[in-house]
Amino acid sequence: MEFFVAHWLDIVTTALGLAYILLEYKASVWMWVVGFVMQSLGIVLYYQKGLYADCGMEFYYLAMTVYGFIAWMRHKQKSAELPIRHMPVKAAMIWLALALIIWTAIYFLLTRFTNSTVPILDAFTTALSIVGIWALARKYLEQWFVWIVVDVVTSGLYFYKGIPFKASLYALYVIIAVFGYFKWKKMMLEKS
Repeated sequence: MEFFVAHWLDIVTTALGLAYILLEYKASVWMWVVGFVMQSLGIVLYYQKGLYADCGMEFYYLAMTVYGFIAWMRHKQKSAELPIRHMPVKAAMIWLALALIIWTAIYFLLTRFTNSTVPILDAFTTALSIVGIWALARKYLEQWFVWIVVDVVTSGLYFYKGIPFKASLYALYVIIAVFGYFKWKKMMLEKS
C-alpha cells in the first residue's frame, strides 16, 4: 500500500496515458480530453521528479490539447473529419530546424537554472515532443515517427528517474506507435 501511495501520480497518469494512446490509435477526438487531464497531473509528477523540461512541456501540451481538440472538432462539425495526410517536406525541414534550436535552448536553460541530472535527454525529448504534438494536431501521418523516437528515449529516461509505471507505458507506446503508423496509413489510403 505504501508503494502505491508513493507512486499514485505515476499510476494515474500511466492509466490516462494508456487511454490516450489507444484513442490516438483510433484517431478519436476524445484523446484530447483524456490528454488534458493527464497533462495537468503530469505537471505535478514531473516537477516532483526534477524533470523540469518535461514539466514545462506539459504546459505546452495543455495549450496544444485545446488547439488539437478545436481543430479536430471544427472539421467534425462540418461533417468532414480533418484528414490524415503527409507532412509537407518544407514543413518537416522547418520543424526539424526548430526542434534542434529548441533542444539547444532547453538544454541551456536546464544546465544554467536547474539542478537537472539529465539535461540532454530531458531537453531532447521535450524538443521532439513539441514537434510531435503539433504534427498530431495537424493529423500528419509522420507524427508517429517522432513519437517512436520520443517514446524509446523517454522510457529509458523514466526508468532511470524512478518512474517505473510511466517508463513501462512509454515502452508500450513504442509498439503502439508502430501499429498506429500502419493503421493511420491504411485509414489515409482508404479516404483517398
